[in-house]
Amino acid sequence: MSDQPSTSAVNRPSTPAQAWAELQAGNERFISGSPLHPNQSVEHRGELASGQKPFATFFGCSDSRVAAEVIFDQGLGDLFVVRTAGHVLGPTALGSLEFGASVLEIPLIVVLGHDSCGAVKAAMAAMESGEMPSGYLRDLVERVTPSVVASYRRGEERADAVEAEHVRQTVGLIQERSRALAERIDAGQMTIVGLTYALSEGRAGLVNHIGDIGQ
Repeated sequence: MSDQPSTSAVNRPSTPAQAWAELQAGNERFISGSPLHPNQSVEHRGELASGQKPFATFFGCSDSRVAAEVIFDQGLGDLFVVRTAGHVLGPTALGSLEFGASVLEIPLIVVLGHDSCGAVKAAMAAMESGEMPSGYLRDLVERVTPSVVASYRRGEERADAVEAEHVRQTVGLIQERSRALAERIDAGQMTIVGLTYALSEGRAGLVNHIGDIGQ
């Protein structure tokens, strides 16, 4: 038998506050260099073949340096992860988030942004130069631009300020565009948390949240 720690479906976080606490603890382990690498054993892999019961959904950037399972020290079956460049929200991403909530009954959605985000940098460059990229990169930049505009209007033109604003905007859009998710939030069944991740430090810092996180 493996000596790796494992969390049974019965003991997994079932409320937004419990899920948030578990993620915070995992991120602290990752920062300190003492990860537990839970739920990664051969036995646990076999148990998951019959079904999954993740406790948190992540909607994050596709950046190769921002892997949620690693950053939050989780394992197989723990997180339901949806990723696009710049965590740009579209119909398929929203559908995936609704699947996690309605079908898998996941109590927490985490929007995970990060510093040095290429999509944010591209949107800032387009704003400053007045020139948009070609192809589908233009669509990506157009979806990030409202966050750039909102940040600039407040006089905050640093990349980290724009990145935090983009996280806030994404959190708000999820609630605004999905009635199914908004209803779960109103009923106290779900919370959306917005985080920004510092690449060098490894810390995921809270930007905002909609719903209860127990703090």
